[in-house]
Amino acid sequence: MSDEPIYTHDTYLSPFTWRYGSAEMRRLWGETHKRRLWRRIWVALAEAEQAAGLVTAEQVADLRDHVEDIDLARAQQIEAEIHHDLMAEVRAYAEQCPAGGGIIHLGATSMDVEDNADALRVRDALNLVLAGLRQLLLAFARQIECWADTPTLAFTHLQPAEPTTTGYRLAQYAQDLWIDWQDLSWLRAGLRGKGFKGAVGTSASYAQLLDLTPQPPSHVGKGELNPPLPLQGGGAGGVGDFESHIMSVLGLDAFPVTTQTYPRKQDYRVLAALAGLGGSLYKFAFDLRVLQSPPIGEWAEPFGSQQVGSSAMPFKRNPVNAENIDSLARLLAALPRVAWDNAAHSLLERTLDDSANRRSILPEAFLMADELLRRGFRLIEGLTINPDATARLLANYGVFAATERLLMECVKRGADRQALHEVIRAHALVAWARVQAGQPNPLADLLCTDPRITCYASPEAAHAWLDATDYIGDAPTRARQFATMLREQLPKGSL
Repeated sequence: MSDEPIYTHDTYLSPFTWRYGSAEMRRLWGETHKRRLWRRIWVALAEAEQAAGLVTAEQVADLRDHVEDIDLARAQQIEAEIHHDLMAEVRAYAEQCPAGGGIIHLGATSMDVEDNADALRVRDALNLVLAGLRQLLLAFARQIECWADTPTLAFTHLQPAEPTTTGYRLAQYAQDLWIDWQDLSWLRAGLRGKGFKGAVGTSASYAQLLDLTPQPPSHVGKGELNPPLPLQGGGAGGVGDFESHIMSVLGLDAFPVTTQTYPRKQDYRVLAALAGLGGSLYKFAFDLRVLQSPPIGEWAEPFGSQQVGSSAMPFKRNPVNAENIDSLARLLAALPRVAWDNAAHSLLERTLDDSANRRSILPEAFLMADELLRRGFRLIEGLTINPDATARLLANYGVFAATERLLMECVKRGADRQALHEVIRAHALVAWARVQAGQPNPLADLLCTDPRITCYASPEAAHAWLDATDYIGDAPTRARQFATMLREQLPKGSL
């Protein structure tokens, strides 16, 4: 095998080549793996053609013996001359196979090989994404259970609202990710390849090979091929059986009808689902960034003892992993649009204006998703929660939130809901202004001494209702139930 080209940092390298994503995901989308898949598909095609009596066992064995002998340098040398990467690989492969080289790609068009290989890579990449997402969801389940009962202040409109629990808040992110799990699993189960249908999807070339269309007599030599097997049978079912045989070897279903390519809508659906996953992680990371800001200071992402937060400000503990997630997810969100254009602009039986961008958007979408999952796991597994900040938030704003409870209790005892709402609102505005001025919060005292309230409740009862720390409804129960569901529904062991 010739040495592969060496790319160094002296030239441009994509950050996905070395910075983002796992080594396993990069290998899957690497050029060497892609060409091994091409060769595996050519062998499966040749095996079916042998079963149909079209090629010899010796030719197929020769192809099989050289599946792993990828010679990128030689293939690229040929491609520089002929300007066709798949045919360059055909010729490089053929040079290695003195017996079988002449029958490589027999009856096929490029997309019979490339689209099936892409479907196999997408399926394997979805397996990696689902494995990472499973690990992330289980980490969320652990944290949800740990913090299910811990009250904290909720925010609506980025303003203090009523209390929730930290575990219930975490369950919101996990629920979004669970939806992503369902979408990606469904797509994985329904993934299809092109199959073997030739240049425009009619299977004409394979029908010709299998004698399913009129042929001149003696179109193959006598005595040198294996006798035909049932795959050669007549009618449309003969070509269908031929295709099914190859696809069963590849472990992949085929679309029932195609043009020269499989429907590019499949790429769009896959990238849209990956972008949906990115959106879920974007929200989690963005919320973490808000909660890590010093005025709130309740959450923080893990920060290593040797980690440098800023080149200029040594004290900084920036949420760099959360910011990285939001940066990559923002780019991932843009890719489905390119896939949409590829599907919508695949004019008639095909155009080639999808080819160049698919070399980028498919691998990079998966590498982004892979990196997002890795960093998301790092955030949730190492999430730091500051109980002092939580207590401060509840002390400062909890009494405002608990006014709803006071209102309901008084109405239960005969108060006019609308009139009492206005009483509480007026006191709350006065108290809010004092809190904003740095003064102690007077709201509880204002409410518990107002005769329009004390006529329905004693000051002691009103004070008790204004304690928001236990005003969390059934949030702990729902959080635990959701974590339990995740443990029960997620598959056990490896995917």
